[in-house]
Amino acid sequence: MANNLGLAVKPVTETPESEKKRVAEWINTEEYKELNFKREALVVMPPHTCQPLGAELVAHAFEGSLPFVHGSQGCASYYRSTLNRHFREPAPAVSDSMTEDGAVFGGQNNLHEGLENCIALYKPKMVSVFTSCMPEIIGDDLTSFIKNARNAGLVPEEMPVPYANTPSFNGSHIHGYDAMLLSILQTLTDGKKVEGRCTGKLNLIPGFDANTGNFREYKRIFSEFGIEGLILGDISDVFDSPLDGEYRTYPGGTPLEDAADSINGKATITVGPRSSAKTFKWVEDNYAGTNESMPMPLGIANTDAFLMKIAELTGHEVPESLKAERGRAVDAMTDAHQYIHGKKFAVYGDPDQLMGYISFLLEMGAVPYHVLINKGTKKVAKEVQALLDSSPYGAKATIYHKHDLWHLRSLLMTDPVDAIIGDTHGKGLARDAGIPLFRFGFPIFDRVNLHRRPIIGYQGAINMLTEICNKFLDITDETCDERHFEIMR
Repeated sequence: MANNLGLAVKPVTETPESEKKRVAEWINTEEYKELNFKREALVVMPPHTCQPLGAELVAHAFEGSLPFVHGSQGCASYYRSTLNRHFREPAPAVSDSMTEDGAVFGGQNNLHEGLENCIALYKPKMVSVFTSCMPEIIGDDLTSFIKNARNAGLVPEEMPVPYANTPSFNGSHIHGYDAMLLSILQTLTDGKKVEGRCTGKLNLIPGFDANTGNFREYKRIFSEFGIEGLILGDISDVFDSPLDGEYRTYPGGTPLEDAADSINGKATITVGPRSSAKTFKWVEDNYAGTNESMPMPLGIANTDAFLMKIAELTGHEVPESLKAERGRAVDAMTDAHQYIHGKKFAVYGDPDQLMGYISFLLEMGAVPYHVLINKGTKKVAKEVQALLDSSPYGAKATIYHKHDLWHLRSLLMTDPVDAIIGDTHGKGLARDAGIPLFRFGFPIFDRVNLHRRPIIGYQGAINMLTEICNKFLDITDETCDERHFEIMR
């Protein structure tokens, strides 16, 4: 064995090849699975990221908004690099670089100096502040810190500075997204509600969704309806901007003026009910118009419900163009159902997306077999079980809501399935099990442009169907004998 310099490295303990082989085989057994599932104090390969990363995603999603990490520089680098690797786009954010001094004396000086510098250098329209572990552990008071910064003249009086407590050691990225979005909307809409005023717009809260193609698809659907829709947290141009030779620090995002006036909207829909739970509860109590919580429009049934709700809330008929899209999607599913019907899947992901994947699989007669919920709760597990119970194809499913990807590996090796649906972190499991991984969700580091391809709506159903079925056809061609290598499939 040698290191990167080509120098010989002597292991502290020599492990015989026979022992390596024995252990490699043992971790695929029922015996190991039983021991693996007895783990309590250790998490291996968690299927989620931390709160501040979700906060940064939505902090980018508003016009001229600069994400500001109150915490260490290393944490900020992790959030930025994760978003950068997923989108292959810049994720500009700043940090007040807390170190040992901040951990002892508190981070107010860091925060004040950081705010003064970033406003002077980067000239944002809004600074969105969120925390990492260190300030949360020592109990930094963001409310007083930011108030003191304004009193000291470090922040212009008219500049909004929403802030959220997003401890990395609690919850996951969807909870950080929720906390930051709530603060942004509370800050921007403060004092903007006007009795009797209606913007006529339909507000959409997408929840944690790192697929820019989905955002463009939502806007296209609004256009087909002929209505004004406003996405509260729009990343489509932020993380999918054109390469034209000009660098833009703040491309795209929901206009701040429109976001402020959204409190007077005609109606508000969330399609990310589990990643915007606190935000939507506040919206219900404070926003004008009708407020509706719906499943993410993945698959036919969920898209049907989404479009019917838009029609109900706006008074517009579902356009013929979208009815035709539905017909094409159903036709595509009919043409291809034999290649996916009866196939067993392991699925994992954030609750909103996960339930969409399951709904789509059930519509195709596929079997969601191992179901792992990212940071799942008993309440979410019950909701997933109710969805599975709605179809005979969900009868064989088992839900795991407090488990990680290493648990899922044991399941794959002892009770095999035909494929996995999840993010890039499942690729090692898929290789070990010898099955394909269909990369939907976040993050996706090892493939290109998947975040640009919508998976919501009728076109999204076709996209998912096409990828899954064609892969199974590839496997058939790659593994069949010469006699069964057919031109037609």
